[in-house]
Amino acid sequence: MHRGNPQLNGMSTMSAASAPREVWTFSAGKPVKGGAAIASGRAFFGDEGGVVHAIDLERGLERWAFKTEGPVEATPLLQGKRLFVGSSDGKLYALDSDSGELLWSYATGDKIIGGANTCKSPDGTADWILVGSYDSQLHCVNALTGAVVWTLQTDNYINGTPALLPGGELIFGGCDSMLRIVSSTDGKQLRQIEAEAYVASSVAVAEDGTAYVGHYGNVVLGLEPKEAAVLWKYRERQFPYVSSAAVTADRVLIGGGDKRLHCIERRTGKGLWQFATRGKMDSSPVVCGDTVVAGSMDGRVYGVALADGAERWVYDLGSPVAASPAVSDGWIIIGTEDGAVHGLKISTTSP
Repeated sequence: MHRGNPQLNGMSTMSAASAPREVWTFSAGKPVKGGAAIASGRAFFGDEGGVVHAIDLERGLERWAFKTEGPVEATPLLQGKRLFVGSSDGKLYALDSDSGELLWSYATGDKIIGGANTCKSPDGTADWILVGSYDSQLHCVNALTGAVVWTLQTDNYINGTPALLPGGELIFGGCDSMLRIVSSTDGKQLRQIEAEAYVASSVAVAEDGTAYVGHYGNVVLGLEPKEAAVLWKYRERQFPYVSSAAVTADRVLIGGGDKRLHCIERRTGKGLWQFATRGKMDSSPVVCGDTVVAGSMDGRVYGVALADGAERWVYDLGSPVAASPAVSDGWIIIGTEDGAVHGLKISTTSP
């Protein structure tokens, strides 16, 4: 799923200290702006032509394709044998992950460009799917049937994925410059935090329940959702943050419009290091053990040392990278603006 888990913290369960080698390239034919979901030997992703693809992880061969009526920028969510993905046609689709067969679709009032998240119903008997839309609403639907459970109205577009907080709460931002903390039980808003600028990315949640997000006001925020408080503000240059953060035990990693990967001390908001590339970094970084994997609009994907920001390796993909890397099962899967999806194999050890 988007950012790897319901907390959206961008932490992979494996390490990626070694340079990758390309095993295959799959041509989607249209730009790939969203991330992939990796599970059960397959990678699932969408393209700007509105097609959701399932490809074999080892060989890069397409297993099935499903056509929607609008570009697919959202990262799919795989839960059991069901794949959930939103489209710019305004619908959330549930597909059989083995065959690509349509199980149901749920219509929102406008396009969906953020990935879905999932939580349990309060009694633990049902899985719920959570997704934001450009209809300015957060939607919660039943994973089995696609029936609406609840909706929450906001004041502007929702781009990102809602993140799970401790205690059955959700946090997300939007183009109304507001960060909202919501009950997953009934969709009622509990608290809010003024972001003071558009929030286009997803909020990342640490193990202790603190949260981190960058926005169009050229700032990264450290948040205490329980108190609806801003803990710190990190401002380095006058460039926006579209990338979603990755969060470790003591660090926050985020790509910036200033062409840099930023590493911030999680407790204080102090900058620790920066890694410069030749293009904007709207792609969201993933932490794999002691390495940060990050894409750039300069057409490259980088392996950067978490400790000090030193370059470990770089791989030239030949086309700008807006999509976030998916890092799992010994692979880096990443799409580019020329419609290619690259299968990069990495030697791994358990962290």
